[in-house]
Amino acid sequence: MWGDFLYRIPYYMGIFTFNPIHRDCFMSPQDQHTPAAAPAAAPSTIDKDARLGQLTAWLATLDLVDVGTLRPASADASFRRYFRLDVVPALRAKLGDTLVAMDAPPERENVAGFLQVAGLLLDAGVTVPAIVARKEEDGFLLLSDLGTTTYLQRLDSDNAPFMYSDAVDALIKIQLASQPGVLPEFDRAFVLRELNLFPEWFIGRHLGATLNDIQRAQLDKVFEAIASNVLAQQQVFMHRDFHSRNLMFLDQGNPGVLDFQDAVYGPITYDLASLLRDAYIQWDEEFVLDWVVRYWQSAKRAGLPVNPDIDAFYRDFEYMGLQRHLKILGIFCRLNYRDGKANYLGDLPTVMDYVRKTANRYSELKPLARLLDTLEAKGPQVGYTF
Repeated sequence: MWGDFLYRIPYYMGIFTFNPIHRDCFMSPQDQHTPAAAPAAAPSTIDKDARLGQLTAWLATLDLVDVGTLRPASADASFRRYFRLDVVPALRAKLGDTLVAMDAPPERENVAGFLQVAGLLLDAGVTVPAIVARKEEDGFLLLSDLGTTTYLQRLDSDNAPFMYSDAVDALIKIQLASQPGVLPEFDRAFVLRELNLFPEWFIGRHLGATLNDIQRAQLDKVFEAIASNVLAQQQVFMHRDFHSRNLMFLDQGNPGVLDFQDAVYGPITYDLASLLRDAYIQWDEEFVLDWVVRYWQSAKRAGLPVNPDIDAFYRDFEYMGLQRHLKILGIFCRLNYRDGKANYLGDLPTVMDYVRKTANRYSELKPLARLLDTLEAKGPQVGYTF
């Protein structure tokens, strides 16, 4: 079995590649909004300044931090903001040198979800920011500081094996804690809503193209193939953005896990695809395959409901990654054209490379590759067919 499996997986050998763009030091760039009928308007500068005044006034009442030391901790693609503050000297032995304040406008951000999932992950034995103080009705939290070193900032070809080993261990802990009925379901409507960000924002807005009836039917057929695969997978707790910018490198309890407030109950391969087919750091296929197999072996030993056949599991992993990457192509374009955040366009080539390679490996996904060839005026690329 192994020889046949390894023979049929194409390797794209070479040194790892990653995009050192917008390396924030605390939270994720991924757009995690819950779906809405219409996009919320971005807060004005005046609104943000007013909220900052409210935040600092609240922090001053706690007597935990020196509000005069408040400085940005990161930028984020959503409406959340993060600020780092020095802890008052008398409490540093207990709380550490710094804490992080989160400003999450409650009408736009899921503060309750953050608190709920933080508790679930903590109970699972995963390192997450501790809730030091909260004013949930205003969207303010004061959190323990997991440092300034993301996985993205530290990962290289030498340390990747042990860093990914720690990340996989944390992922398995999260999945072992899974229970149905606790988190929202990643259901068919959810899957298709995310997939349709691709034609709306990447094809329609970014490429300026309009699909004809035949092309739309072909794309819908590909979407159906993807949805059928991912919805047939076993379900577990799903972080939704388990990647190098949301994992903090720690000397103890590595990794620290961030940006988990939009977790759902969904396909078991989703977070693994997020981790190993990362939009911000790309590894050759041999490395990815090795870590997929390592995860699969560890998950089976732990009793997780992974597909017992490695060939089928890898196919599930690829289809799940494709669903995620098509969504990301749409989100990154939406962040640029709707929200004025052009830096995300720099990561489109990495994500598109994932999409093309996967689409060229499976017969029922080939129409997607041909559609991209037409839309981007490129010749067809050679791929393996399963």
